[in-house]
Amino acid sequence: MIIGVDYHPSFQTIAFLMEETGECGEQELNHSDGLNQLQALAMNEGYRWKKKLFSEQGRAQLEKLALAPWASRRRQELLELLDRMNPTIAELTAAVEREARKRPEVLRLMTHPGVGPLTALAYVLIIGTPTRFQRGKQIGTYVGMIPSEDSSAGKQRLGHISKQGSSLLRFLLVEAAQAAARIHPDWRRRYMHLAMRRHKSIAKVAMGRKLAIRLYWMWRNGCEYSPSLEFGSYAGQLGTGHGGK
Repeated sequence: MIIGVDYHPSFQTIAFLMEETGECGEQELNHSDGLNQLQALAMNEGYRWKKKLFSEQGRAQLEKLALAPWASRRRQELLELLDRMNPTIAELTAAVEREARKRPEVLRLMTHPGVGPLTALAYVLIIGTPTRFQRGKQIGTYVGMIPSEDSSAGKQRLGHISKQGSSLLRFLLVEAAQAAARIHPDWRRRYMHLAMRRHKSIAKVAMGRKLAIRLYWMWRNGCEYSPSLEFGSYAGQLGTGHGGK
């Protein structure tokens, strides 16, 4: 059973649930070559639209560009490819939304800023049940968003994240955390603070890990999002904020 689809200009990820075993899996459909060529066509004419190229306005501007005959033909072929994919994406998106509405816990997680039906549904299906974990920090370990450690001679060195668990869920959490940072002042302040101290890529992962822990506590305590609540790493300890760091 397909439970989700995430579309980006460079790839499409399909998430599915094995109904016999209850296990989740994912498959990435890569179509970056063709869509990158659309970006290249625009850049050759002096336009850097990035993701805006795939908006309605961006497409209209792309179609108006005066191109050489072969470039114009290639543009038409690539746009037709995009038109063939869009109905499938819309169908899968609608299926995700229908499935999300059937699950109260998914709807509850969707009250958090930046969290949509795909992220909430994938989180619930991949985590399974919050009672598997005694504290929020274990969620970060489970999804592979905790830095690896190499300690020697009394010095602690933190490396890259472990990347254990579902790469789809990690991706969705980081994307949702970025969406939250764009619309929520507190999340934006925390992200900017981390980005200035470390690096943007590190800050994005840290905020994704913070979101994973927040969702865990919302699910476990059966509560909707409230800006007045800070969730700690340990069960029952609210207001400490340890879980989001």
